[in-house]
Order: sequence, then C-alpha cells, then structure tokens
Amino acid sequence: MTDHSLIEKRSIDYVPIAERHGKVWHLWPVWFSGDAHLATIATGFVGVALGGNLVWMTIAVLVGSAFGTFFMAFHSTQGPQLGLPQMIQSRPQFGYLGALLVWCVALITYVGYNAFNQVLAADTLVTLFDWTPTVTIVAVGVLGAALAAVGYDVIHRAQRLLAYTLLGVFAVMTVAAMGAHYPPAQLDLHDFRTVPFLTQLFAAAAYQLSWSIYVSDYSRYLPRTVSVRASFWWTYLGAFIGGTWAMLIGTFAAAMFPKFELAAALKAAADQLLPGSGTPFLVASLLGLITITTLNFYGASLTLLSVADSIRPLKPTVAQRMLTLIVTLAVSCVIALSASKHFAHEFGEFLAILLYLFTPWTAINLVDFYYVRKGHYSVREIFNPHGMYGRWNWRGLVAYLAGFASMIPFFSTGIYEGPVAKALGGADIAMLVGLPVSTIIYVIACRSLDVEKDRQQAAAADQGLDPSV
Repeated sequence: MTDHSLIEKRSIDYVPIAERHGKVWHLWPVWFSGDAHLATIATGFVGVALGGNLVWMTIAVLVGSAFGTFFMAFHSTQGPQLGLPQMIQSRPQFGYLGALLVWCVALITYVGYNAFNQVLAADTLVTLFDWTPTVTIVAVGVLGAALAAVGYDVIHRAQRLLAYTLLGVFAVMTVAAMGAHYPPAQLDLHDFRTVPFLTQLFAAAAYQLSWSIYVSDYSRYLPRTVSVRASFWWTYLGAFIGGTWAMLIGTFAAAMFPKFELAAALKAAADQLLPGSGTPFLVASLLGLITITTLNFYGASLTLLSVADSIRPLKPTVAQRMLTLIVTLAVSCVIALSASKHFAHEFGEFLAILLYLFTPWTAINLVDFYYVRKGHYSVREIFNPHGMYGRWNWRGLVAYLAGFASMIPFFSTGIYEGPVAKALGGADIAMLVGLPVSTIIYVIACRSLDVEKDRQQAAAADQGLDPSV
C-alpha cells in the first residue's frame, strides 16, 4: 500500500518493512471502538435474561471479559512480528491444507457476526425511525463492505475518530447511571445463581476471544520494532475497556427493563437516566456497530482469499479482494434477512458455539508462537504448498480435535447438553477444559519436532525476503 493510494493494495501477502507505518497506540482506539457498540451491549443482556441479578452479572462480565481479552491481545502481538494477517499464520500449526479447518470456522464467525449485526442495526433503526427492516439490513451491510474495500488505513482512522465520540457518550451515560435506583433484588449478593453467572462469564469471554481470529490483521502494518509488551497492552486495554464498558451498559439496561428487547431497553434506560438521550445514545452505538461490521468483512475477505490460495496458489490482487467482499456481503445479507425474531437467545447460542470452536485454536496458535517456535517462521514457506510446514500437520490437527472432544461433555447449549454440564445444573465450563487439553497435547506432540532445524530452515527460506532489511 502506498501513501497516495486510497484503496489498500495488499491482502494476505507479506507487508515489507519499508511499508510499515503507524503507532502502537493506534491499536487502542481500533479495539475500543471495535467493542463499544450494540452487539457487545447485547452480550451483557445474556445473564440477566436467564435470571441473574445485576451485581453478580457485573462480576461475571468483568471476569469473563478480562479472561477472553488476555488471549486476544497476545494474538495482536503477532502482527508486527510477521507482517501477515491472523488466519494465514495457522499454516505452520495445521499445515497448508489443514489450516482450512480453522479458516472455515473463522468464515462462519465473520458471516454470523455480521448477520447478527445487520439484524440488530435494522431493529434499532426501526425502533428509532420506523425504517424498513429489509432495506436497512442490506444498507448496513453495503456500508460496512464499502469501508472494508478501502482498507486498513481508513479503518484505523475511522476507529480513532469514533473512539473519541464513544468515550464521551459512554461517560455521560455512566455518570447518569450512578444516580439510578434499582430493585433491591438486583443488588442482592446472596442471590447467586450458578447457571446465569457462568453463562454470562463465558459469553463475555467468548465474545472477546472471538476477535482473536483477525486481531493481528490490524497490527500487521506496524513497524517490526514495536515491542510485544506495547502491542499487547494497547490492544488489551482498548478491547477490555470498550468491551466491558459496553457489556455492562447492556447488563444495567436489562436489569432496569428485563422484559424489553435490546434496542427498546437501551432507549428506555437512557431516557430514564437522562431524558431525551435515548435516541442519540443508540445512534452513537449504531455507528460502532457499522464499523465493526467493516472489520468483520475485512477479515472475512482475507480468510476467503486464504482458502482460495490453499485450493490454488494465487497472487493477491485488489480485484480478488473486492470479489471476496461481494461474496461475504451476499451471504451475510441472506442470513440476516432470514433470521428469526428470537435474537437474544440465538446470539447467546452463537457465542457458546464460537467458544467451543476457537478455544483449541487459540491455545495451539499461541503456544506454538510463544513456546514452541518462539516467533521464528518462514513467510515464504507459509505460502509454499509443498514447503516445510507440510500440507497436513498432524500435531495441530490432533491437538485441536482432542481439545474439542474433551469439551463435549461440558457443552451446555439449547442444541446439546453434555453429561457433566447436566450434573452441574447446566453450567458451562468447557473453555476451562479445552484450553489446557489442547495446550498439553500440542506441546507433547511437538517433542518430535526438531525446533532448531525448523528455525534454520525458516531463516534460510526467507533470505532476501525483504530487501529493505
């Protein structure tokens, strides 16, 4: 990408050192704005909808968000070091073709989130202005995809501008909320309910963890000299503050109006706290929803290009990126237009499924990067269908499937409830099982990997990769 070009030229290919730019603090507004919107607020509704009270659901949101964001922020540090999008980095762990497993899961996530975002945006605009739902769903999708088409730099600028706006809006609403009165039952510390608490905790964790699949897409243009500590903390603080703040707004609104739908509850809560503020608050939150839809389309485009590259190696072009955006836009619109009215319940189920699918991947990807290979990869070999990482890497695939299988008895969804979850009264602790199982099995499997030879091969393969170095 050059400075005079409006449209980003790069996609899944390596970003040379000479093209690196930006400042590490720019990660804070990207992920603050990325989390401070209506879909995140909806995540805070989950526990109260199941019968939990305000005080315990607040604790669940804080703990869950802190936990999920921890893993997400570590993925962000991979971008400056490798100069590659997040998903393409899965090839060393799963193989050139084996990585298709996690990429297909990622595509489902992108499209699923955007379908939910479009439905939520339409519901909000219908509540506020009585707009036509079908037209609104399509319009939100088109706007998000158009911003994604322009690319990385414009996305960063939009997120920074939006962050300042949302900080002001959220601050005003928070100050107003401090003077609100809630029913005593909502503040009763003795009224602890296990299922709503764990459901809310892991819904928050899953929501934050789900950004892991593309978090380094927005750090890969940063200079390689950016430290791991700096990129971790700027990402963590942005995502944790934005995500937790937004979820808690949802939790408080649900506690005030437990029988209302999301948009109606938010508007009613804002108007009660600060008369006349309901509509401006929803509009501001809606802007964040549109930009996160942009991030999802951008990530979906890169992942779809990665899938295409696995089937037939390609040299990425702007036209190919535009085509993948059109495809993902069409799919998300079809899903959104056919969505049922049971939004809150389906969104909670979707978050639970995401947690199951990405828990093994995040464990394997991070332990490989920070413990096994310690960041030493070959960019050229990642794009080589017959290269050193193989077409199918049994280590990553076995660890993933074992980690996923270990969680099945702990699943707790409307579709399936495992025997352990039943014994726990429906509580879902699958993530606490899947993370260590996937990690341990992958580390054991990598004992047969000659790490020093792997490092030497990677260094030799990338000789002359970046002429500016």
